[in-house]
Amino acid sequence: MAMAIMSEATQKKRLRKNHSTDRGKFRIPIATKLILGYVAIIVITSAVFTAVGIRLIADRLVKEAQETVRLDLNAGREIYNSSLNHVYDVVRLTGARFFLSDAITSGNIQDAASELKRIKISERLDLLTVTDKYGNVLLRINNPNTHGDSQSHNDLVAAVLERNVAVASTTIISAEDLNKETPLLAEQAYFKFIDTPLARARNETEETAGMMLMAATPIRDDRGALIGVLYGGVLLNRNYEIVDEIKQTVFQGLEYKGQDIGTATIFQDDVRISTNVKNQDGSRAVGTRIMENVYSQVIFNGEPWIGRAYVVNNWYITAYEPIENINHQRIGILYVGVSEQKYTDIKRDATFVFLTITIIGALVSMMLSYYIARRISRPINRLVSASREVASGNLDAKVESRSNDELGELAISFNTMAAALKQRDEKLKEYTTSKIMESERLAIIGQLSAGVAHELNNPLQGIVSYSHLLLETMPNEEWSRGNVEKIVTQANRCKDIVRGLLDFSRQRVIEKRLYDVNMVLKECVSLLENQALFHNIQIVSNFDPKLPLVVFDPSQIERVFMNIIINAAEAMEGKGKLILTTKFDPAENVAEIGFRDTGPGISKENLEKIFSPFFTTKDPGHGTGLGLAISYGIVKEHKGTLSVESEVAKGTTFIVRLPVKAEETGITNG
Repeated sequence: MAMAIMSEATQKKRLRKNHSTDRGKFRIPIATKLILGYVAIIVITSAVFTAVGIRLIADRLVKEAQETVRLDLNAGREIYNSSLNHVYDVVRLTGARFFLSDAITSGNIQDAASELKRIKISERLDLLTVTDKYGNVLLRINNPNTHGDSQSHNDLVAAVLERNVAVASTTIISAEDLNKETPLLAEQAYFKFIDTPLARARNETEETAGMMLMAATPIRDDRGALIGVLYGGVLLNRNYEIVDEIKQTVFQGLEYKGQDIGTATIFQDDVRISTNVKNQDGSRAVGTRIMENVYSQVIFNGEPWIGRAYVVNNWYITAYEPIENINHQRIGILYVGVSEQKYTDIKRDATFVFLTITIIGALVSMMLSYYIARRISRPINRLVSASREVASGNLDAKVESRSNDELGELAISFNTMAAALKQRDEKLKEYTTSKIMESERLAIIGQLSAGVAHELNNPLQGIVSYSHLLLETMPNEEWSRGNVEKIVTQANRCKDIVRGLLDFSRQRVIEKRLYDVNMVLKECVSLLENQALFHNIQIVSNFDPKLPLVVFDPSQIERVFMNIIINAAEAMEGKGKLILTTKFDPAENVAEIGFRDTGPGISKENLEKIFSPFFTTKDPGHGTGLGLAISYGIVKEHKGTLSVESEVAKGTTFIVRLPVKAEETGITNG
């Protein structure tokens, strides 16, 4: 009892020590872990959603801007084509009038000069010229004194001479031809290139030719024969009517932060010849050039450009498409664009609003998570506190259950567990106390049995000796001889019981050494097989030849084997089969010895008591019931096991398992 109390006190002391050691380590409360977990989830999800949201907003804004500028380009193209159609209509209708054909037919072209000049001025044309049916100039309204030169190299004039129909297109006019019309047009067309970021490299430094909206029409006599060509046009270089009309019509003159929100430009090759894009000083950015990658896509590949582009000194959402001449050669570019600044500010403002909403949502979520974490951690803390009390030995600790959820169920389970532990602890104390008392009682009984057996042994030896002497001297026909034989038999039985008591109670000294289990079994069989009990018993030996040597006391283990073999023979009543088996179990490093008989078997109720002292299934007067109890103790002292398997009417198997201790190989082999 004192030992049990001391063990319990030691256990509590160790628990307190372990608990204090654990408390000394760095620990994070579960509420903090929950809050940190919530914060991590909130931060990660907020960051992901913010990034995705901002990206979606930006993409949507860009797509919206690109779609808008695409539509703006369509409107700009219509305005550009409308200007070209105006030139076409003026030239075509003028060429069909009789005064012009009459003047050419009569050979007095000057008769038509005044009317042509009026038309040129009223229709705002930059040039209006008449040629004969071979393309030689008859009359230039801008420069009447210059005539006689051929304009058959002009694409539109050549087309009219070839096809005898009116045509219109954008075309490039050389500086020489512009000078013939008037030096003012050549001067208007001239540009010196202005250094522009991201423009393509060019060896040229200036542009002398001009780009013109031009139309040409045949002049026919009254029989319909071609007698000449009338062509006229509008020079686009430094002519801002079209680009300003596009700006006013499409963008309606809107401004953003003091700057035009929309711009339009006409390029001759890669040079801005007409634009409302402004330089830093507020002047029109004519003479500047287009970005190289835009130029490559539009002029070289002939594909429109819709996207972000650097225009002179700022970024725009732009749309470009090629301008072609009558021969479908790409000679220029039409552009409309919207300042990116507006969309950048919209994106920035949307991002700011999005981030503000996200941050506010995150803060609210964090406060809610703190509240939830505290609600969850309080009952957990109560559980922790109660579990510490239980660990310290206070099994009366209880946890108050307030919630109808898993934590409430956990608290109920904890209280049930604490009550069960308390009940089990009380039962364990009672059981331990009873076992200690039983052990003490058995020890006293053992000492008493050893003393009684020792005191009885001497007079019992005398009874045995004298009864044997008396039996030897007594004639066979003596009527009392049967009684003396009974005395001898019962005296021998008493001697066996006393010897068993002494063997069971005395402390045996075991002398272990390396020995061969197979050899011990063979010796046991050779000693017993010639006895009358074994004459009708078939002994089968299935020994493992590779069974390792085992460390044991040969005499003690031989006694165990002999006892099991004799019990098997007696159970089979001297007839049947006994199978002896040995094998090595490498997993547990043990030698296993099996004894299987074909006897009647042992019932389940007797099987549980088979190794108890003084328990026997033999007839009264046969056996002391100590053999298997002594064998069990011997095997146990060798750190082995003795077990039994049996089934009624099918036989019994005893299994002895002895550990193979390889580290003791220094012991001499017997």
